[in-house]
Amino acid sequence: MSKVVVIGTGVMGIGIAADFLAAGAQTILLGRDPIKAQGLIQAIEECAESIHPQWPERGGKLLTGSLQDWNHWENTDLVIETISERLDLKQALFADLDQRVPSHIPIGSNSSGFPISDIAQYLPSAARMFNTHYFMPAHIVPLVEVVAGKHSDLDLAQKLCEFYRTHGKKPVLVKKDIPGFLANRIQHALMREALSLVEDGVATPDDIDTAVRYSFGFRYAAVGPMTQKEISGWEGMTLAAELIYPSLSNITAPPACVTNLVKSGKTGIAKGAGFKEWSPQAAATLKRHYETRLKAAFDVLKVAPDDETL
Repeated sequence: MSKVVVIGTGVMGIGIAADFLAAGAQTILLGRDPIKAQGLIQAIEECAESIHPQWPERGGKLLTGSLQDWNHWENTDLVIETISERLDLKQALFADLDQRVPSHIPIGSNSSGFPISDIAQYLPSAARMFNTHYFMPAHIVPLVEVVAGKHSDLDLAQKLCEFYRTHGKKPVLVKKDIPGFLANRIQHALMREALSLVEDGVATPDDIDTAVRYSFGFRYAAVGPMTQKEISGWEGMTLAAELIYPSLSNITAPPACVTNLVKSGKTGIAKGAGFKEWSPQAAATLKRHYETRLKAAFDVLKVAPDDETL
C-alpha cells in the first residue's frame, strides 16, 4: 500500500486526500489543528465515494493528525502541502520538512503562484522538491502538473509522474519553472483574449462561454489542441494564424471590464455577483451542475483510452 501525507485542511487538502484514499492509498491529513483535521474525515470519505463508490474495497485508509507531532515518515511515498498561498508560510514549512522528512521522500507544493525554486530556495534537499499542482476540484480533475525547479531532480520527477499514473491521475512534467506552469499559461492566454473581446464590446460573457463549450472546448475532451491540429492539418491553422495573430490581444494587465468588478467586490458566485448576479439558489444549482458535468467529462476521457503505442 502506498502512503501519502497531505498537509493542509482546506478545500484542496480535502480533495487531494480524497483522491489518494479512493485510489487505495494510506492517506494522512495533517493540520495545525488536529481536531479540525479529524472533523474532516466524513467530507473526505464522501468525496472519495463520489468518484469511486466502492473505494473501501481498494484498501485505502485515512488517518488525521497534527503536523507538529507527526513523525511517522517510514514507507511514505510522497508529502504534499496545500497550506495558504503565502510564500513566507510555505518557505517556513518546507524548511521544517527539509529537516524532518527523510531525504529520499519527494515533497510537493500545490501552490499555483509560487515557483518551487522560491519555496525551496537554499534548502539542502531541494532536489526532491517540486510543485505538484492540482486543479479544483482536485478529486475530480485528473491533471497534476509536476514542475521541476532549478535544483529539482528530473529523474525523480519522472518517477513522481509514474506514481501519479498508478493512482489514476494524468500528470504532466513541466521541465522549466516558469510563471503559471503549463495549463494556467494556456488558460490565461485564452482569458486575455476572451476578456479583451468583452472589453471591446465584441461579445458577451455568455456568448464567449457558448463559443468555447460548443466548439473547440467540446473537442478538447476527445483530444488536445496539438493532436486536434494533427487531425485537421497544420496548413489551415498556419494560414488562419497569419490573419488572426496580428489582431489578437497583447495587453499586459487585465482590462477594466474585470478589474472594475474586483474593485467593487463582485468577484463571482461567492460574493453573489460577477458579470451577472447570483442568488444562493442559482449558485447552488450551477455548482451542482458543474460537478455533474465534470464527472461526465471524466467518463468521456475513459472512452477509447489513449494508446501510447500510436
